[in-house]
Amino acid sequence: MAADPAHQHPNTVPPHDVSQELLDRAASWAEAIVANDADRIAAFVTDDWVIVSESGISPGTTFLSLVASGELTHSAMAAVGPTRVRVLGTTALLTARVTNTAHYRGRRFDADEWTTDVFVRRGDTWLCALTQYTAVAKP
Repeated sequence: MAADPAHQHPNTVPPHDVSQELLDRAASWAEAIVANDADRIAAFVTDDWVIVSESGISPGTTFLSLVASGELTHSAMAAVGPTRVRVLGTTALLTARVTNTAHYRGRRFDADEWTTDVFVRRGDTWLCALTQYTAVAKP
């Protein structure tokens, strides 16, 4: 028997709505990164957010500090193709191919990466707890 939507828990959202909510949240986060606004970026992540790359695990606070200082800026960021969204209760995984243009201490970097963001539900919003990225293989 199907559950009556009127009697669902108040925090229950149909899965397709959650996926769109997460996609919208990721798009807004990318806009904050391109705006180079550390405070806006911080509103999308947990206090212990980490970034995993070929260099290892870095605290997200390092990224935020570099953006706040102006040493790191982004002028473009876009998903290439569809984003895979998987919701597992109060945790969600978003995986996409993302291109971006960054400037670090005056030097330009163009990246083409596979990115996975792990979001956790905190109250009525989703926050990123971990970002992992891998450079796309050269043909």
